[in-house]
Amino acid sequence: MSNLFKEKINQAVEILKEKEVDMWLTFVRESSIAHDPALDMIAGINLTWESALIINRDGETAAIVGSLELDNIKNTGLFDSVEGYLESFTKSFTAYLDKKNPTKIAINFSKNSTLADGLTHGLYLNLLEHLKNTPYAERLISSEEIIAALRGRKSQTELNIMKEAIDETLKIFDDVTGFLKPGVTELEISKFVKAKAAEKGFGMAWDDDHCPAVFTGPDAGGAHSGPTNNIVQKGHIVNMDFGILHKGYCSDLQRMWYILRDGETEAPAEVKKGFEVIRDSIQKAAAAIKPGMQGCQIDDVARNYIIENGYEGYPHGLGHQVGKVAHDGGSGLFPRWDRYGNAPFIPIEEGQIYTIEPRLTVEGFGTATLEEEIVVTKNGCKFISEPQKELILVR
Repeated sequence: MSNLFKEKINQAVEILKEKEVDMWLTFVRESSIAHDPALDMIAGINLTWESALIINRDGETAAIVGSLELDNIKNTGLFDSVEGYLESFTKSFTAYLDKKNPTKIAINFSKNSTLADGLTHGLYLNLLEHLKNTPYAERLISSEEIIAALRGRKSQTELNIMKEAIDETLKIFDDVTGFLKPGVTELEISKFVKAKAAEKGFGMAWDDDHCPAVFTGPDAGGAHSGPTNNIVQKGHIVNMDFGILHKGYCSDLQRMWYILRDGETEAPAEVKKGFEVIRDSIQKAAAAIKPGMQGCQIDDVARNYIIENGYEGYPHGLGHQVGKVAHDGGSGLFPRWDRYGNAPFIPIEEGQIYTIEPRLTVEGFGTATLEEEIVVTKNGCKFISEPQKELILVR
């Protein structure tokens, strides 16, 4: 993990050069309580007293922390200079700023991205107090673009870990195929999946109450609902949304099954059509992705295809970034809806990992949905999950 943090810090330096920002300041306190997501990218530890973790465009890194945490931060080996203060943070902090004299200081607040908004209002006021009678308060900007790029552009190490997580997740989906049968409940399927994940030492990629999310038949809950006592029955579409936490990174995938009725050897035509439209919409969206495009343009591709085939548009975005959390990064493959802020319009970048997860309703049978993960390449994208090409039939 130390090597991974160094990799991300080096990447942050290049991003600062690209964005023409002199300094990235992550200002925290009691971060085990009010945790700043940026710490997970550049330090991997929590800090108690007011602390500044600084990455500069010239490549220098620095940490100013409470004196009792001096050894902890030194032991990370991540910061070129480490200073511990006893009574007052202000003197050490402003002295470092005077030495570097940055013209742009990116700090950890954002109107659009939760992952770049770790600075509380109270701590921001404290920061301004530290900067009183200096020119630096007028030089503060949001670190949103820096954090979005850093979290989004996966290093090779990150990509390798996430590929491992995806492969292990798909193995558990295969186990579910063997477990599925009429008469089991959504909760029983969820319990089976959690036991398999725990057996292999994996955590859940999101909240335990709906990871996995399991849905059977036409009366299943909404997309983020937890599993219930709904019983799997013949003639049901069954789908599951599931991901693991592996070495600090998440997977997020969905698979779809159909429970054959007596006398059936294949799914009914309307179920097959629903599956095929979803499958093909994913392929069309993936084929359209290129660096520089806006996420909303990719959402258009899948959404329009589904509507053209006679279904309503899905009530969410087509896909989101995945990384250290299941919903990561600053941009997404989102429609132009107010609820997504500026995220649909942020250009797609090489190295980002996205889900593609459209859905539609097959009346009387359930929800047709799949979720795959892709990584953006120089000229397009490639799947890092093996796409489900055929509807899985359960007898």
